[in-house]
Amino acid sequence: MSQQTSQRAKLLQMFTEQPMRRAAELRMAGINPATIARAMEDGELERIGRGLYIRPEFEFDKDQALAEAAMRVPKGVIAMTSALAYHDLTDQMPRRVWMAIARHDWAPTPSHPPIRTIRFSDRYLHQGVEMHEIAGMQVPIYSVAKTLADMFRNPQLVDRSVAIEGLRAALNQRKASPASIAEAAKAAGAWTRMRPYLEALTSNG
Repeated sequence: MSQQTSQRAKLLQMFTEQPMRRAAELRMAGINPATIARAMEDGELERIGRGLYIRPEFEFDKDQALAEAAMRVPKGVIAMTSALAYHDLTDQMPRRVWMAIARHDWAPTPSHPPIRTIRFSDRYLHQGVEMHEIAGMQVPIYSVAKTLADMFRNPQLVDRSVAIEGLRAALNQRKASPASIAEAAKAAGAWTRMRPYLEALTSNG
């Protein structure tokens, strides 16, 4: 088996294991650009963005952009309105994928999908992170309760009405309990802002 044949087999095996890959991953695995180019010419791979490749037969998930963003920002977490939309708690479809990153982490350059980064301190960045499988990969997304807390904590970034509607939807759909939402709000420093709305929505009166 020639080196090129061996690289081609390795390349296709990598995409069998995970249908979407970054160019950096392929380079680290020893796959040279010529092998990738030939696989694209032969219809075995497709480029969907700068440095992102998929198998042609791969069926796109409705949350595909979140997986692509997670590949572009490996240390980031899907946050704010993007997380709210993933949890089906808003009708708004963000034009950009919201991602939380650390204070000193690298922010991505303009690309596809468009990404809007927000910087969280370590105290807030690692709270309430869940892993969800999208497009064959594990994507970090903030939990329902954590997302709501962040939206109330950052009223300058998201309209308060969106946060309130998300809170109402989470309670109506029972995607988070009032206790877990209150706990997340207290941990995220958002309890003072959220409390009157949570109490109003859960009042029996």
